Amino acid sequence: MCVVCGCSDNSPAHARHVQTHAGEAGVVQVNPGNGDLHFGAGAARVSVPGMSQARAIKLETDILGANNRVAQQNRAHFEAHGVTALNLVSSPGSGKTTLLCATIEALKSHAPGLHVAVIEGDQQTSFDADRIRATGAPAIQVNTGKGCHLDAPMVSEAFAQLHSLDHHDHGPGHSHDHHHHDDAHSLLFIENVGNLVCPAVWDLGEAAKVAILSVTEGEDKPLKYPDMFAASQLMILNKTDLLPHVKFDVARCIELARRVNPAIEIIQLSATTGEGMDAWLHWLDHALGHGHHHHAEPDTEAVLRQRVQQLEAELAQARAALSADTAL
Repeated sequence: MCVVCGCSDNSPAHARHVQTHAGEAGVVQVNPGNGDLHFGAGAARVSVPGMSQARAIKLETDILGANNRVAQQNRAHFEAHGVTALNLVSSPGSGKTTLLCATIEALKSHAPGLHVAVIEGDQQTSFDADRIRATGAPAIQVNTGKGCHLDAPMVSEAFAQLHSLDHHDHGPGHSHDHHHHDDAHSLLFIENVGNLVCPAVWDLGEAAKVAILSVTEGEDKPLKYPDMFAASQLMILNKTDLLPHVKFDVARCIELARRVNPAIEIIQLSATTGEGMDAWLHWLDHALGHGHHHHAEPDTEAVLRQRVQQLEAELAQARAALSADTAL
C-alpha cells in the first residue's frame, strides 16, 4: 500500500478508529449539516490508521526526498542525452495507450528523424508495452505489483534497459548519434499507472506532466482530483468523437481545470479519429524546442490562446448539440 499518497486502508471501520482514537485535532473534519467526512484536513493532508500527522509528514518527507534525489539525477541524465521526457498521467481507461500509439504513428511522418521510446507503467501484464512495440517503437514495461504509481528509481532502471535495447539493436561499437548532436533530440513517453491521485506528487525527472482526461469520465474531475491537474502543464481532453453520445460540458471542464491551475494548457482531440492531433504534435514540437518563435507579447499571447480555447469549447458544444438533434 502507498502510505505516502494516501492509499492505505481507509475502510469505515478504520475511519471510525482514526476519528475516535487518533487524539489529534484536524485529522478529520465532520460537516455538521450532512455528516460528510474530510480526512485530508490535517497537516499531512492524509489520514493513516495508527499514524500521527507528524509521523506521516516525516515519512512523506523522507520517502519523497529520496525519490526526488533520483528524479534530479534522471532529469540531468535526460538533458545530457537530449531526451525530452513526458509523464502521461490519467485514470484507467482514458485512452493513454491508444493516444501513444496514434502519436508514434503520426510522428513517423511529422518528424521522421525523431527517436521515440516509451516506459509503460501498470500493476500487471505487458499488454500496453506490447501494443507500443507493435508500432516499432522500443518500450519497457514496468509492473509495480501493488504499487499505485511509478517512482524515479523505476524510471531510472527502465531507461537503462532502453539503452541496453539500443546497444543490442545497433550492435557493439555503434554510436547513438541522435543522443550526441546538439540540435537533435529524442522523445521519451512515460505512461504512468492509471491513477488520478498518487502520481501527482512523484517527480520522475520529466520535463512536464500531461494529464489525459476522456470525455466519458465527467467534467468535474479537475476539482475532484486537484493535485493532479495542478501539477500538469497540459490537459488533453481525449475521445472528443464521443461528445455527441455523452453528457460532458467541455467549457465547464476547462473552467474547472483553470480554477485549479490557471496556467494549464488544454488540447481537445480524438486519438481514434485523429481530430485535434495536429495541435498535440505542435505542442510536442515546442516541448522538444522545435516550435516556431512567437512574436506576440507573452500576456497578449496568453489571452489569445485562452480565447481560442474558449471558442473551441463552444464549437465542440455546438457540434455535440447538432449531432444530438440530427440523431432524433
